[in-house]
Amino acid sequence: MSAPLGRIGIWRLAPQLDAEFAAEAERLGYGTIWVGGSPPADPEIVERLLDATRGITVATGIVNIWNSPAQAVAESFHRVDAKHPGRFVLGVGAGHREANTDYRKPYQALVDHLDVLDAAEVPQSQRVLAALGPKVLRLARDRAAGAHPYLTTPDHTRAAREVLGDALLAPEQKVVVDTDVERARATGRAMVTRYLNLVNYVRNLQRHGFSPDELTPPGSDRVVDALALHGTAEQIAEGVDAHLRADADHVSVQVLGDDPLAGYRALAEALELR
Repeated sequence: MSAPLGRIGIWRLAPQLDAEFAAEAERLGYGTIWVGGSPPADPEIVERLLDATRGITVATGIVNIWNSPAQAVAESFHRVDAKHPGRFVLGVGAGHREANTDYRKPYQALVDHLDVLDAAEVPQSQRVLAALGPKVLRLARDRAAGAHPYLTTPDHTRAAREVLGDALLAPEQKVVVDTDVERARATGRAMVTRYLNLVNYVRNLQRHGFSPDELTPPGSDRVVDALALHGTAEQIAEGVDAHLRADADHVSVQVLGDDPLAGYRALAEALELR
């Protein structure tokens, strides 16, 4: 990986990001801003965030191959990288069967997309794949710098490391900085539940210890608590560190709740980012 991600990053949807937020994230010591959701082939927000900062990495998490032609993705990558050399990481993935009407042979479609990126000389060292299962994890190992798994646990991180070998492993982790258990759990459940109707996430969570009953929406407390950590900043920092102890290289933290920036500030202190 030619772009340094740092130990901890921030994961936010594109509409939740702006230049001021990016500058504060960099000041707090976060290493990477992940532009979440499905940013377009030409993600202008990436360039704006890079313009507003000095050294932090900006990554897409993820560009959806069904919505973004590979040649257009490659052209925008080169434009941004020329302006901010080495600071942009291109994350791509096949999205979800439920959200894409043209979802046929997603693995081959992802391979074809990578073939175009190769032909356009998008460096493998500056791209990652959204990967959960072993087959796509192996593709991330062989055709990209590594993997950016979403909605996972340290158990998945440990298993993914066995597949990836020395390749990059950068999971996402949701958190709620709130010591009121019921309120925090409700906040986490509101986010987690929306993913429990997506078959790729459900299958992956079943592979790593959750039963079908637990994963039936709105999800058991155990599922919600694992996927959206809650408590004090110090307690959450311990949960984030669990991914690093499971051999993640980097963890992208998605703070949920009404005041995410306050959460990121508290976590930066608890994680000793500066």
